[in-house]
Amino acid sequence: MELSLAENEVRVLGSLIEKDITTPEYYPLSLNALVNACNQKSNRDPVMQLVEDDVRDALTSLQERRMAGPAGGADSRVTKYEHRLQEVFNFTRPEIAVLCVLLLRGPQTPGELRGRTERMHHFEALDDVQSALQKLAQRDPPLVKVLPRQPGTKESRWVHLMAGDVAVPESNQPAATTADRTFGDGQRLTQLEEEVAALRREVGGIKDQLERFRKQFE
Repeated sequence: MELSLAENEVRVLGSLIEKDITTPEYYPLSLNALVNACNQKSNRDPVMQLVEDDVRDALTSLQERRMAGPAGGADSRVTKYEHRLQEVFNFTRPEIAVLCVLLLRGPQTPGELRGRTERMHHFEALDDVQSALQKLAQRDPPLVKVLPRQPGTKESRWVHLMAGDVAVPESNQPAATTADRTFGDGQRLTQLEEEVAALRREVGGIKDQLERFRKQFE
């Protein structure tokens, strides 16, 4: 299966998963309820402002991929929608909880995921989160991957791959070589020497002016 969901599709899918687990009494969701779930300000990064047409288009695309669609057998005049990831991927509860939070909040560390999945699944230890992430990463195709650790941080962040592969940020590119740093230091030293020389000339000029001014009163 090719995974290349658009940003709106990622948000719609994550919102359906979250509400299925955390508020089953209100699930499946009407279009209006789903729009509100996508746009809520808590537990979302980034916060979005989708309209009904945005969500409807995302649902159409997800239905074509068999990931979501209208709920069958609902006794209501209002069409309601559900996700169908369980049918496609057969997730365990730890796996779908971790994936849901990654869909809704972007790259996160295992520690952050453990805290933010609490309403969906209680992880006894950080190793349990790591285990769920590893299982998602070992699927074909992989559904998550670990990003290179940021300088100054203790934990690496994980990111979902439902929208395709993720490029490594520029901040994670290899550091400058010793030769690069030496060349840069030499440039800065030359610039400082030129600035010091200019200041000395300026101070010398001021001294000459003061000396001439003093002689006028002798």
